[in-house]
Amino acid sequence: MAETVEKYRIQSDSLEIEVVISREAGSLPTYRIMVPEWAPATQALINDIRRHLITEIQVSGQEILDPKVVLQLREKFKEKSRQLILEKLPHIQESVRNELVGTLLHEMLGLGKIEFLLTDPHLEEIIVNSADEPVRVYHKKHGWLLTNITVASEAQLQNYTSIIARRVGRQITTLTPLLDAHLVTGDRANAVLYPVATKGSSLTIRKFAGDPWTVTDLITNGTCSAELFALIWMAFQYEMSVLISGGTGSGKTSFLNVCMPFIPPNQRIISIEDTRELQLPGYLYWTPLITRLPNPEGKGEVNMLDLLVNSLRMRPDRVVLGEMRRSREAEVAFEAMHTGHSVYATIHADTMQQTIQRLIYPPINIAPNLLDVIGLNVVLFRDRRKGIRRVYQVGEFIVSEEQGKVSVRPNILYRWKPATDSIVPHDAAAKLFERLSRDTGMSQKEIMDDLAERKKILEHLVKKGIRSVQEIGKVMNDYYLNPESTRKAAGGK
Repeated sequence: MAETVEKYRIQSDSLEIEVVISREAGSLPTYRIMVPEWAPATQALINDIRRHLITEIQVSGQEILDPKVVLQLREKFKEKSRQLILEKLPHIQESVRNELVGTLLHEMLGLGKIEFLLTDPHLEEIIVNSADEPVRVYHKKHGWLLTNITVASEAQLQNYTSIIARRVGRQITTLTPLLDAHLVTGDRANAVLYPVATKGSSLTIRKFAGDPWTVTDLITNGTCSAELFALIWMAFQYEMSVLISGGTGSGKTSFLNVCMPFIPPNQRIISIEDTRELQLPGYLYWTPLITRLPNPEGKGEVNMLDLLVNSLRMRPDRVVLGEMRRSREAEVAFEAMHTGHSVYATIHADTMQQTIQRLIYPPINIAPNLLDVIGLNVVLFRDRRKGIRRVYQVGEFIVSEEQGKVSVRPNILYRWKPATDSIVPHDAAAKLFERLSRDTGMSQKEIMDDLAERKKILEHLVKKGIRSVQEIGKVMNDYYLNPESTRKAAGGK
């Protein structure tokens, strides 16, 4: 007997359906969507309307290739579908008509039942391994789940990959069997066709977070403490460069996004990413840039290095680099830091010591003395057994020279204590507060008082449940424009 773990409803193209997540003893949890099943007569009507739509609506090359025009095309199909259904069934209930319209849109312009998964805000990843296996999803709360959705055939799966490719003006064929595409929705799709994918064509869709994590969420769920966030906030405000490290799936980009509202509103931010993941409050002066893959002829590529070099000609105050991977990217990023720009980036490394090793050895291979410019290094950790993410270490890099040889060591200021699941102080800062004092003109006591006030403001956000990106952004904007009022509202002096 299956035990129901959770139920909720989602809506996609006029269709509202129920999602049921259940678990049976001795088996993996499942994700089931309750899609309406049509009687044979109704299915025949749907097929007839589909034929009329194909005949009556002419689709131009621009509508196929222009991702923005696709949205207009959907509206055109939706309106014409409604008209045809009313002509054939003038007394049909509006709710049933909406369900029929939604079904037609999914089948003709979308990815069939996979469209429901695309509109579920609780999902992060959608995986189609082949037409012979059920679709799998990664749920924010429940992890990997097996669904009750299957793709009818290999031909249907290849048709879905072609639809995705057309949405971004690309092609995927047996000659060019790989596709990596950023959709207008912000989702990222990757497809590999058979026989390169030996089990059958594969499709992976990473969903864009419509409601991203904020500082309130990470304090509430224990990822980071208000005390530590107050320190990170001060580092961001006073233009220290910050490097965020962590393993795969540890939440590096999410943490970086959470910290972006700490930047004052009168500074220009340029972000550079492979996939558009950052979502900043509307008040920030932000220019987002994303890379572009080459076309089938190998032309038109815009890589991260191109954008990084170009961004330095755009008069930025802050440069946000999605992920630091290669030597040239790191060289330009550190050069930007040494010429007065604040740079924020993520890097794959599990500890501060590993972060140093990743930076100073190939393939990144940065000169050790350059690491002195990094203000803070935040290391994130993912406990896969408990399903939690935590700030594992926060500290600074200490660069020293002995007998002409430069060395770098980590100075850990805060660390995660697993026994109590808390973030605790570790060592005293060697240069952080001295740098803050130099840049702000504040004494050590004034810095500590300021950190205490920021902690109160963050705790106030948690207490009042202020958690959306725009709400957090408004509080931060108010803080920079009228700090006394914000402190007073949070119960400060």
